[in-house]
Amino acid sequence: MVDHPASHHHPFMKGETSPDLPGTKLVELSNLGHDELEAFKISFNSMAEQQRLSIVKHLVELAENDVELNFDSIFKYCLKDPDAEVRTQAIEGLWENEESTLIAPLLDLFNRDESEKVRAAAAIALGRFVLLGEHGKLRASLLDRISRDLISVLNDNTAGEEVRRRSLEAVSALNSPTVVTAINQSYCSPNPRLKVSSIFAMGRSCDSQWLPILISELSNTDPEIRFEAATALGEQADESAVLALIKIGGDPDSEVRLAVIQALGKIGGTRAKEYLQGLLGSRDAAINELVRQALDELRANEDPLSLHSLTPDQGLHDDDN
Repeated sequence: MVDHPASHHHPFMKGETSPDLPGTKLVELSNLGHDELEAFKISFNSMAEQQRLSIVKHLVELAENDVELNFDSIFKYCLKDPDAEVRTQAIEGLWENEESTLIAPLLDLFNRDESEKVRAAAAIALGRFVLLGEHGKLRASLLDRISRDLISVLNDNTAGEEVRRRSLEAVSALNSPTVVTAINQSYCSPNPRLKVSSIFAMGRSCDSQWLPILISELSNTDPEIRFEAATALGEQADESAVLALIKIGGDPDSEVRLAVIQALGKIGGTRAKEYLQGLLGSRDAAINELVRQALDELRANEDPLSLHSLTPDQGLHDDDN
């Protein structure tokens, strides 16, 4: 790795275009002003494909690890990059952005991009806006437009499996008979990938009609299906699923065991709480950490004021001190 001397100028201002720029330099690209962004664009456009991709991937990683960092202006610019992988990474980098101005470029990528991977990533991102719309936080006309476009590919075999899967998942929060039919069709499909997506969609729909199917799928021989079913039951947050989840709490697959813990934390209730408390002190550090988080979530849901009434300098756990 090239060890650049410390400096205060942005790494792209003077042609420092090493693909493996140290993270400390990339951090300086957070919250660029207009002129700095223009300078970045000139430098970025002169780079080879692999260099551009390396930088965008690093920025996505930095943003995930530090909420204070904001590279959204760069990610938005990269939505038009000639390289499909850069466009995909840029969409992923905008995963927390809820500005409605992002909808038009995402729909454009979803409808017109030649890369299936980009279209699938755009579908996932649009799912965030469907959820906002269902919670009344997005204009109805925008929600209609997104939903119409997502629904239009569900039965379009030319769209490609991944695009159809992600579109189903994205639109599943929409309370609509068309979506119910699409979930059913995917569930009955001989295609195992579509079945996995249908189970995810059942959870996100928060429609209790799917509960019997989700509970029955906890005993599927495929661990991925069991994982998705447990996760979906957590999204449904219906106490009638607690015993079935506890029953597979000792699943041979570690991902399924963790999904059960998270689901029970979301559902709550006496039985879920007792089961989770019984797991505290596990030799597995990952399980212990997740159980603590699940119990925190459970307590917060039982008493919504318990966490918010604390002053900023008070801890959330008495037993952490």
